[in-house]
Amino acid sequence: MPPDTVAPAIELRGIDKRFGMVQACRGVDLVVRRGEIHGIVGENGAGKSTLMAILHGFYQADAGDILVHGTPAIIRDSRDAIRLGIEMVHQHFMLVDRLTVLENVLLGAEGGARLAPGAARAVAELARLGDAYGMRVDPHAHIEDLPVGAQQRVEILKALYRGAEILILDEPTGVLTPQEADDLFRVLRALRDRGCTVLLITHKLREIMAVTDRVSVMRAGRMVAHRDTAATSVAELGELMIGRRLAAPPPRPAPRSGPALLEARGLTVRDAAGMERVKGIDLVLRGGEVLGIAGVAGNGQGELLEALAGMRIPSAGEIRLHGRVVFPGRGFNPAALRRQGFAHVPEDRLRSGLLRQASAADTAILGYQNDPAYRGRLGLLSPDGITAHGARLMRDHDVRPGDPALRSALLSGGNQQKLILAREIERDPAVLLVGQPTRGVDIGGIDAIHQRLLACRAAGKAVLVVSVELDEILALADRILVMFEGRFMGELTAAEASEQRLGLLMTGVTQDALT
Repeated sequence: MPPDTVAPAIELRGIDKRFGMVQACRGVDLVVRRGEIHGIVGENGAGKSTLMAILHGFYQADAGDILVHGTPAIIRDSRDAIRLGIEMVHQHFMLVDRLTVLENVLLGAEGGARLAPGAARAVAELARLGDAYGMRVDPHAHIEDLPVGAQQRVEILKALYRGAEILILDEPTGVLTPQEADDLFRVLRALRDRGCTVLLITHKLREIMAVTDRVSVMRAGRMVAHRDTAATSVAELGELMIGRRLAAPPPRPAPRSGPALLEARGLTVRDAAGMERVKGIDLVLRGGEVLGIAGVAGNGQGELLEALAGMRIPSAGEIRLHGRVVFPGRGFNPAALRRQGFAHVPEDRLRSGLLRQASAADTAILGYQNDPAYRGRLGLLSPDGITAHGARLMRDHDVRPGDPALRSALLSGGNQQKLILAREIERDPAVLLVGQPTRGVDIGGIDAIHQRLLACRAAGKAVLVVSVELDEILALADRILVMFEGRFMGELTAAEASEQRLGLLMTGVTQDALT
């Protein structure tokens, strides 16, 4: 059959979806050909994740039609999607750490009451799929013992085992080293070459250019463009996403190395189970610099950041702020540190950075609610003052929609992040700790956040950035520490660093081995 007569793998016609006053998708049309890697890009709140959630049955469209392989389909839930051969690999893996690869693959697809025959068939099928796509994984290995890249392969194998012909991947490289990302792209090309259709949601336009065949762009709930990847560019896609041309960032001045504002010596941090997550590290953060901490998620960066911010009590070591010991000692907590010129944007904004069911205005004062500026008569909180403050913060930092009464949970992830960062920067801190500053943020928002962090650096503040995004670390940091299994594997200056060198350190190669 000639290619132009083959029905598309997916066709969406006039898809509408509204959440209260927010219309997430507006008459969206999309055609995804069989056997292609198709990218979906757009700003935060553009509607791309909602569109994919409709395709996988998490939401139902208010209007419009879905065709799968040319046949009209009704997708009421994810089970309907799976029966149609549509699977989704989420950014945060849906695996049970304590179970084996085989047990995770079989969950919900046991094949009957007798598990042994189904398990034997699954082992054979996993071996076949692993050989076919070059992603063999030991079926008896426990998930918690596998590196992140291998865990992602398990997610893809699980989808293929269940008969996936259409695979949706949401920000798939967010937790991978550059080497693991390259391996993922090889797997995606192999899937495409064997007839599988791949939809790739990512904010990394260079990855779109590297691995996709076609790309569609959404803006403000509408589909605004479709391009053959070979016929477009990062610059064009960026302009289509935000509706304007991005200005080139100004040249970054040389760092002004100031006094040591934050120091850690021999710092050891344990998790709730008593396992050492940070193992006797030393760290110095100076005014007028950005210190970047790179590493694959789960290597102790989160625990280190929480310990430095007073959210987690170290089991050993010392922390100094402005040359004075704050740990060990009394009053080591986030509120006390804030009073000493400290600010913190947590890695997990939903758990620690905002109040999901409260208004955006309430989130804008979280941690600072005892400030007299937010108090009215009799010392009670002033709703009008809090609302006015929230409105100004949202306006000045381009948080959309700029409605301070909107529930925080209804802001897109990127706008939640901009609001939290605005709240902390507005306090004019001497030391700013930022975890994953642009996680879930679109290209325009990334540029704005980076410029604000560099403005803090130019003002002589000490900025520590923890990020899994190497592009981000390279764009911001004057010095870079790479963390692996709770230890620093090496330190590089911005001039010495490259994605390849950082990627090797992230896998446990020592800095001495690089020379």
